[in-house]
Parts: sequence; C-alpha cells; structure tokens
Amino acid sequence: MVSKHNWKEKLNEAVKSHSHVFDNITRREMIQAAVDNVEAIIAEGGALATWTPIESTGRSPKDTVIVKRPSSEKNIDWNSRNNIPIDEETFDIIFSEALTYLSEKEKIYVTDRVVGADVNYALPVKMVSSEALHALFTDNMFRPVPDDLDKSVFAYNGFYLLQLPYTKLEASKYAGRLRTMTNGNPSNMVVAMDLDRRIGIIVGSAYCGSVKKLIFTVMNYYLPFEGILPLHCSANEGENGDSALLLGLSGTGKTSLSADPTRALLGDDEHGWSESGIANFENGCYAKMINIDPEKEKDIYDAVMHKDDYLNHGAIIENAMIYPNGKLDYFDDRFTPNSRASYPLKYLRNIKKSSTSGHPKTILFLTADAYGVLPPVSKLNKMQAMLWFLMGYTSKLAGTETGITEPQATFSRFFGQPFMPCNPDVYADMLGEKMEKYNTHVFLINTGWSGGAYGVGNRIDITLTRVMVNAALSGELSTVEYIKDDLFHLQIPTSCPGVPSKMLFAKNTWADKEAFDVTANKLASQFSNAFDKAYGDKNISENIVKQCPGK
Repeated sequence: MVSKHNWKEKLNEAVKSHSHVFDNITRREMIQAAVDNVEAIIAEGGALATWTPIESTGRSPKDTVIVKRPSSEKNIDWNSRNNIPIDEETFDIIFSEALTYLSEKEKIYVTDRVVGADVNYALPVKMVSSEALHALFTDNMFRPVPDDLDKSVFAYNGFYLLQLPYTKLEASKYAGRLRTMTNGNPSNMVVAMDLDRRIGIIVGSAYCGSVKKLIFTVMNYYLPFEGILPLHCSANEGENGDSALLLGLSGTGKTSLSADPTRALLGDDEHGWSESGIANFENGCYAKMINIDPEKEKDIYDAVMHKDDYLNHGAIIENAMIYPNGKLDYFDDRFTPNSRASYPLKYLRNIKKSSTSGHPKTILFLTADAYGVLPPVSKLNKMQAMLWFLMGYTSKLAGTETGITEPQATFSRFFGQPFMPCNPDVYADMLGEKMEKYNTHVFLINTGWSGGAYGVGNRIDITLTRVMVNAALSGELSTVEYIKDDLFHLQIPTSCPGVPSKMLFAKNTWADKEAFDVTANKLASQFSNAFDKAYGDKNISENIVKQCPGK
C-alpha cells in the first residue's frame, strides 16, 4: 500500500456529500452553466470567451510538481529542471486543504472521459472541478468513455484530477515545503501529480492548458511501461493509409504543415505509438490564436469562429481581446501573447474520425534554424534521429524576448521536455527500436532561414517547405543521392523535385562563405555544450553521442 491516505476514495466521498453536484451533465448544460455562472461570455459566432487571472495566462512550470517516493523515483529524471519533486506528506496536506475548499464551493462539476483513441490503452480520467467551463474543456479535449473500455490496460486504474482554478493555497503553510516561489514568496498556486496513486491537483491555475498538460505528462509517464512511445506531435494520414508524424516546438510550422488538404488529420499535439500503430490522445485541439490569419490558417479560424447557436458551439476562447460588441481582435497581445482556443476535432474539415492509423512511414522533425546554417531538408539514420530527438532543437529570435539581440539555440528534449518525465534513454531507445522494426524514415526539415542568419537571410518560403515535405512523404527522397554533412552529421539530398539544387546546401546560399563557417561552428558548439550539460551523466549510447553536432 502506497499510503494510508486513499485520496480517490476521499474525493468520491466529498462529491457524494456535496449538495449541488453536476455529474456528467450534457454538453449543452455545461455551456449554459458556464454562461449562467458568468465564467464566460458569448462571443461572436457563438463561442465562449473567458479570461484568466494574469498569473495564470499560461502554464506555470515552477508550480508544477511530482511526488517523489522510493518505489518510483528511479523512473523519473530528477535532474531535469522540469521535474520538481515534493514529498508525499506535502502532497497530502495540499490535497486535504483542497478538499476543504471543494466543500465550500456552491457547485461542483464532474466529468468522466478517457485519454487515448486506442481503447487498448485509453486512460479513464475523472475530473472534479468547481467550474462548469473547465468541465466543458474536458468535453472539448478528451474522449467519451468507450463501451469496450474493459479492453484497456488502465480500465480499472484510471486517473483522478481535482481542479480549483480560482482558489489560492494558503501559501504560508508551504514555506519550506514547496520550492515554488512567486516574487520571492511561497506560491499560492500548484499543479501536482502523484503518479503512483494516480491522482492530481490543480489549485490556483485557471489556464485550461494546465489540465491538458498535466494529463499529457501523466500519459507520457505511464505509456513506456506498456511498450508505447508517447510523442508530442501532430499526425496525419494520406489517401493510401500512410501515416506521418510531425514533431516541432512552437514557431516551427507544425500546425500549418500538418494541415494538408490531401491528408486527413489524426490530431495536432499528442499521440501514442503502440504495436497497433498511431493513436491520438485527444478529441480536440488547443490552438494558439494570437495573430491567426483567417486565410492562411482557415481551418483553425473557422473551427473557432464558425457561427452557431451558442448551446451547439462550445469552443472556448481564452485571453483574447474582445470589444463591447463581441468582436474579437486576435492581433492585440496586451493581455497575453498566449491567447488560445479549444474545440472538438469534429469542427475541422479534413479529419480521420477514429484518430488512429497504422505505423508511421515517415517522421518529420521540424526546426526553425534562425542561424541559417542547417539544410532545408536532410535525412537521418537511426542513431542520428535518436540524437536529434534527444536534443529537440529550434531557435529563439532576436526581439522575441527582452535581452535577446541575436538568434539563440533552444533545446527541448523530445520536442516537449516539460511533459516527458521519464529518464531520457527510455524515450530515445523506444524511438530507435520502433524506427527499425517498422522501417520508418526520419527527415529533418528546417523551416527557418536561408542565405544568412535572421536579420540577413530570409525565412524559407512555406510553399517550398511544403514541396520538400511532400517529397519526403511520397518517397521521392528515397531514390536520390545524399552527401554527408560531417559537422552536423546529416545526410543532405543532392536533389529534390521542385526545389533549386543550390538551396539544398545552406552554404551555397550565403554570400559570405567565411561567415557561414563561423556561424555553423558556433551552432555546433552550442549543440555539443547543451548535450554535455543535459546528458553527460546519462546512460546514452556512444553511437548516439557521436552523432551530436560539434563532436
């Protein structure tokens, strides 16, 4: 027995004893309750608009913690800055306090959903919340409980989540217990996971993404023990049933490139790769809305902004500028540049309803290289793919953050570091094994700069990037010759249908060849240093280490 406290049972008792419980009410009832409770207002088109407190307009990594105990601590990479440990006693105190707060709420809302389109590993998730709007978020993002849930390895061992978005912890109780701080003081917000007892708490964060990302982290922890590789990626399927995965950090074009009219979308963010193939975790999308262009990103815009009676709509728009007449302005970022919208996948035009497909024929790693030294397309063998998967490289641009005056290399392992709690070799080894077993090809696509670094060169035209992506997906790049890049350890095609040959080798596009060499060596050195810092004490194969740029 892990603990004398059975918090799932105590949460069930708290729900049963409450006088106003709305247990798995209909979608229309959730929408109406959110409006009646003034949790959101009806915006243009019928979507619901809401705003969170300024301290919770996005995830709060410093307030996200995991219970550390001897029975499971070996499974988690505690050296990662994202895996912040707390002890079991601290979690228990927080949960007890949260149950007290729950009992004081006028109304509580319960939803039972699953995460995972493949019933064999669908995870039942029970969320208890003080807000109807967040219950609706689970209806947007998570999946209905299937009739054959008993097939799931998690059928009788689901996850519980207690969520109190607008409640604040009594911070003074946790001085010395929680390392999380706000302006030098103990934080009054927490996003906590007890992975052994399969229960989580969110207190003080109204950002809907806190719910989504907590459950994503939970799945990323449990699935490797079942032989399933969790991936932070979008996925689509061609007319012949061939699936493809696109991995990339924010700003690399993952959403835009996965929205292909000739390929059906499985999902835009979170998938599992099992012995059966690929399956989306979710039933919806959580799209960034800042500066959204209704012409360039028409599918997403229409999914959120389509006109319908508000009771039939239910898309939730978070933290976007809205005027008194109900009009939205997605180009105004004064409140936050992280305005978001959640909506069911069915609001998109070209989707595969099952959200499942066979084993991926192709995987694309997307990077926006602002140094302008990576080729626009290159092929990766097994060891190279494992290395680039471990590194998760892209660039921050000058001007995007205070103090950044030139491009900066950014590394987020597995293209989703904050949500991948296990030791890094677990995910990397599984990728290599599955690539080999299912003959999956991996390509690195640079959606960044050519002809010079940011400020000198130009961003690679997305129409050309699409041509290269299509060549990779169609198999056209399997029949061309390649030349090895010894600095970055990449295989560069000598030709690509529809792309000028000069462009395929980044150095050819630079007027100043010496400047290219200096910049390329600078980026390679940053790779090497970042690798040593992250993995110098890890059990990483020497064959993978040799593929790191600069080594």
